Amino acid sequence: MGRTLVLIGVVIAGLGLLMMAGVPLGRLPGDMTIRRGAFTFYFPLTTSSLLSVILTMLMQWFRR
Repeated sequence: MGRTLVLIGVVIAGLGLLMMAGVPLGRLPGDMTIRRGAFTFYFPLTTSSLLSVILTMLMQWFRR
């Protein structure tokens, strides 16, 4: 349990550092935004896929 919490903290800190460095997480090509009048729908498809791949690789690395 402790190792998992440390991993989550490291991932969150890493994402924060990337955002501070100017990486546009949440505004990547492939993220969808639909605006119709006062309604806005945002779906971060590319960002979600990228984070899923990175987290999967990290979890596989830490399980060894």
